[in-house]
Amino acid sequence: MSIAQNILAKAVAMDASDVHLKADAPPFFRVRGVLVESGLPKLSGDDLKRTVQDILPAHLTKKPEPDLEMDFSHYEDGVGRFRVNVFMSRHIPTLAFRYVKTRIPTIEELHLPPILESLALKDSGIIMLCGATSSGKSTTLAALLDCVNRHQRCRIITIEDPMEYIFTDMQSVITQREVGLDTPSFHSALKHVMRQDPDVIMIGEMRDSISLSVALSAAETGHLVLSTLHVNTAAQSVHRILDFFPNNERDQVRMTLAGNLAAVLCQRLVPAKQGGVMAAVEIMINTPTVRKLISENKLDVLQAAIETGTEDGMQTFNQALLKMIKSGIVTEKNGMACSPSPEQLKMNLQGIFLDEGRRILGG
Repeated sequence: MSIAQNILAKAVAMDASDVHLKADAPPFFRVRGVLVESGLPKLSGDDLKRTVQDILPAHLTKKPEPDLEMDFSHYEDGVGRFRVNVFMSRHIPTLAFRYVKTRIPTIEELHLPPILESLALKDSGIIMLCGATSSGKSTTLAALLDCVNRHQRCRIITIEDPMEYIFTDMQSVITQREVGLDTPSFHSALKHVMRQDPDVIMIGEMRDSISLSVALSAAETGHLVLSTLHVNTAAQSVHRILDFFPNNERDQVRMTLAGNLAAVLCQRLVPAKQGGVMAAVEIMINTPTVRKLISENKLDVLQAAIETGTEDGMQTFNQALLKMIKSGIVTEKNGMACSPSPEQLKMNLQGIFLDEGRRILGG
């Protein structure tokens, strides 16, 4: 049994979500959000170098100059599939594995807001999934695509780096492309994707103005585009998108975004009362109010629109956390710790609502 197989098999047996390997230390596992010792022996620098050689995909070994940071997927026979990041520390490889469960959980099983299903089944527009690293974006994105696959006859094309969940065709026909294996780059894949007759396009991550331009163009021509963005709140997403473009292009991009954005979802993982973690999801839907605020460049008021848009299916993080605490899914302590404004959440738990959002919009 190889070093990787031994470690990964034990990690899966312990229900770990992540595995961390570094020189002169034993493997550490993240179990239910907490780092725990694996009980396995320390690894030497040579052990780590050998592990990288064992699992590195062929397309990365052929490079004339080895990358100092690499992302790829790895399937370990008899164990499962992992997303892997290799990076250097003191000239020695360090590895982080994320276990990708074979079965794709549904929106309902993830306890996500039911409105996500109707959003996933929209005919066109851009759905952006936001959050910090390791906030569960990939799993939620997979659940959204799984919803499309179960309910609609669509041609779905994904562009991923690396590929994580593996889909099986149900109602839809799905083609998954991994950067490095199936296409040389995101840009190359995006250049040709519109010629491949897609109905739904999933772009693993919005990285630059090129990927955003393709997404906007696809949405304008009647396609549904799903992607991820590293930003902490739904309202900040529009600022982040505009930041990808030079100043002289931002007004045009903003107007195009106002017409073609479907929704922005932003999530944070909260420790659940029964163990594990649950996603608290902030939801901004492109209602007439939101569309007007984006087109008029009143981006600072978007948070107020989310707060007052509950009848349209929108919710802030605090509104999501309030529901989770009241339903007994998470404790008040953990909910408060994950809140962007704990004092306001504390007041809400006491039944005090200042309705600041309506005052701002009214102004």
